[in-house]
Amino acid sequence: MRLIPAAAAALMIAAASPAQARNFTWSFAADILTLDPHSSNNTFTNAFLDNLFETLVRHNPRLEIEPALATRWEVVSPTVWRFHLREGVRFHGGESFGSEDVVFSWQRLNTPGALARGVLGGVIKEVRATGPLTVEIETQRPFPILLNALTQMHILDSGWAQANNATAATNLSQREEGAATRTPNGTGPFRLRSREVEGATVLVPFEGWWDQPQHNLTQVTFQPIRNAATRTAALLGGQIDALVELPIQDIPRVEANANLQVVQGPELRTIYLGFDHHRDELVYSDVRGRNPLRDIRVRQAIYQAIDVEALRRSVMRNNAWIAGTMASPFLSGAPTDINTRTFPFDPEASRRLLAEAGYPDGFSVGLACPNDRYVYDERLCIAISGMLQRVGIRIIPQFETLNVWSRRINALDVSMFMLGHAGLPLADTYSTLSEVLRTRTANTAGLNVGRWSNAEFDALVDRIAEEGDETRRRALIREALLIEKREVAHVPLHQQPVVWAARRNIELAQSPDNRLRLRHVRVN
Repeated sequence: MRLIPAAAAALMIAAASPAQARNFTWSFAADILTLDPHSSNNTFTNAFLDNLFETLVRHNPRLEIEPALATRWEVVSPTVWRFHLREGVRFHGGESFGSEDVVFSWQRLNTPGALARGVLGGVIKEVRATGPLTVEIETQRPFPILLNALTQMHILDSGWAQANNATAATNLSQREEGAATRTPNGTGPFRLRSREVEGATVLVPFEGWWDQPQHNLTQVTFQPIRNAATRTAALLGGQIDALVELPIQDIPRVEANANLQVVQGPELRTIYLGFDHHRDELVYSDVRGRNPLRDIRVRQAIYQAIDVEALRRSVMRNNAWIAGTMASPFLSGAPTDINTRTFPFDPEASRRLLAEAGYPDGFSVGLACPNDRYVYDERLCIAISGMLQRVGIRIIPQFETLNVWSRRINALDVSMFMLGHAGLPLADTYSTLSEVLRTRTANTAGLNVGRWSNAEFDALVDRIAEEGDETRRRALIREALLIEKREVAHVPLHQQPVVWAARRNIELAQSPDNRLRLRHVRVN
């Protein structure tokens, strides 16, 4: 680490004149949880910190991998990658960036409070410096999408952390405080000016940033507003310039304002219905001695009883993209040619299938659904309940707040349920295959709530995890998804929308991962 003189650092952060000021104020439904880059596994918090800290590689708004703190890399062996680091990079405090900071950041990610370790913990075996600006990363096994995983490893300056007693990640659950939670010292395009918990967090451009800024901002103010109606009112009233997660019902009000715009597109998240494949007898049903959801004819009957076009049109107000597989076509590696519905909407076919399966009069089953997690989640479940009722499947509604529904999901206390998955943080189809669809064990597939299991599918996922040839990898992904489709293991519904809103003179560069990247925001 080498410090540059304080006076020189001050000159690097010269303020723009008032005539050039491009201030930008935006809002979200929650505040960031911490400024420590390694303490949180919260999606929004980590996305916010991307503006202050950087990683070896990064996603652009199209979710393509591009160089960041590493300029290039090569695969030395199936389990060793060598990264060449960018010269001349400075941290916000003026310290120089080098290989020791990458090694230190990985070590810090392995301290007890580091929830951000996430997927990296099961992938990376060792990070070692091989020169001032080169590092080697050794993985536990061949892992061809290591670059996607590395977008989660924010780099912190090692010397600064040692000097400020911040060598271990602060523990959020114990509400620890420290230098890393108050004075973030990254290399990112913005640096912190001020922070008020549940109030305004103010950022300014880092004039010493190594990259060529695409934004033209001189100050950014983030203001959390938890109430959706209040948030929309703040935009309409001019108190904020943009918001993410505009309620769909507020779209007409915003579009009617000539000074505002709605920015929307498909999110990576696929909303789907799942089934309890595991129990011999369902917990919530009037069927005794057997589990009707284990019968593929029953699952197909449910599939064909649901009119996804009607859900898109009437519930989602045409703001959804019909899903044909469990993986969004916008995820890396996802095949688009099989993203079609397996069976058509056909209630008569549903009734015949139920009769063939031994349920001519139908049956009752519990449906676990959140009422404040996904876009129009409760409305969707009410509409689906009506559709299933028409073919004889009587829904026992378990429509609950996020906290209650989450506890039910985590306890596997479900018979039929609604869930969504976005393939994050990897933004790759492998995330969905490995976390949602493969056989659940004590250490894997924690989101496979219905405990569907298929040995052929699992074998393909193991091969996908290590396949370095992209053409072969995509073919294996396609084969795996087709197995799940043939078994009707789940009922994919749609990709829900990302809906943002802003003043008309603002460019936001929206992305399907629902992350606002301030480096691409422009005020015209």
